[in-house]
Amino acid sequence: MSQSPKTTLQYLLQVPVLVAALGYLVDMYDLFLFSVVRVPSLKALGVTGDQLLPEGVFLLEMQLAGLLVGGVLWGVLGDKKGRLSVLFGSILLYSLANIANGLITSVPQYAVLRFIAGIGLAGELGAGITLVAEVLPKHLRGYGSMLVATMGVLGGVLAYFVADLFEWRMSYYVGGGLGLVLLVLRVNVFESGLFVNLKNKNIKRGNIGMLFTPQRLGKYLLAILVGVPLWFVVGILITFSPEFGISHGLADPIIAGKAVMLAFTGQTFGDIVSGLLSQRLQSRKKAIGIFILMSFTLMVVYLLAPIQTTAQFYILCVCLGFCNGYWTLFIILAAELFGTNLRATVATSVPNFVRGATIPLASAFVYLKPSLGVINGALVIGSVVVAISLAALYFLEETFTKDMNYEEI
Repeated sequence: MSQSPKTTLQYLLQVPVLVAALGYLVDMYDLFLFSVVRVPSLKALGVTGDQLLPEGVFLLEMQLAGLLVGGVLWGVLGDKKGRLSVLFGSILLYSLANIANGLITSVPQYAVLRFIAGIGLAGELGAGITLVAEVLPKHLRGYGSMLVATMGVLGGVLAYFVADLFEWRMSYYVGGGLGLVLLVLRVNVFESGLFVNLKNKNIKRGNIGMLFTPQRLGKYLLAILVGVPLWFVVGILITFSPEFGISHGLADPIIAGKAVMLAFTGQTFGDIVSGLLSQRLQSRKKAIGIFILMSFTLMVVYLLAPIQTTAQFYILCVCLGFCNGYWTLFIILAAELFGTNLRATVATSVPNFVRGATIPLASAFVYLKPSLGVINGALVIGSVVVAISLAALYFLEETFTKDMNYEEI
């Protein structure tokens, strides 16, 4: 007797999809916990006054440098050894680094551990999205990305509430504990069938040198540029929201953790809408393009509108987060651009190079601040970033109906 076809819900509730989604929740919890506890943790380590911003930027850059290193490392391993090896290895590393973050006594120790945590964090999302893209039929990949994104963004919200309930060291312990619990849950996750079939073929896997042909390198770089506005918003506008609040002349201080929580609440709904929009339009590119334009509109409002109360500022954080809700849709697009033997390398490294783009963006922000001020400096950087990303999106191929069962030769 033949089995009846799976429903959409049955596909989405498969163990690999659920574990990828929960893994991204823990990933985002750790990634944005630093944004939430930046000020109290640095103050506890003796950093005060004008040094809070440059020291915060330094630690953020160390974390992002770890993401860059880990993005390449885990991506290659994902194609050579399998998606599951990356899922297990990355979560173990960042869970242990998270726990160690709660034990630090100096800024240099903080920097080293943020770098190590960054390496661990780099593998989670790319491997998870690759697995989701390969176990779901092509007409459901957008829904899969929507589920992963929604759970991940909730991790950012969870970071705020945990940090609000506990002091910053305990918040890091909680993140590490969540990761170790998830590691136990992953025991029953099965490998992607496309990767299992690939292992039986005499084809190079995870060879990063294969990216350096003109056509592949062009697609790879364009994919990275499409995602950079996401991390301009998160890494600059939201992370340093207290400084933007001061520039708007607000009497009451903006709390970074609250701004992060609200932005990620908005992004949760944005990820749902962008995923549904992609399914409705039968297009990744159109949905992403619409959200980039919406995000730029809200950037301008966030920077130039006459904000008079903290309530107005926080409402803008929610709206800006919503318009930033195309993160995993963008990673699905990157994964769909390349064959099975390079897919994990691309899907893991591309988002981490996007995250790493915050390093030059933050450096440019600090450089322009004395001459242009916080508001105008951010506006110049944001305008350039959005213009470049829209141009990159225009030149990328549409991947919505693309079959995933192919290899790069």
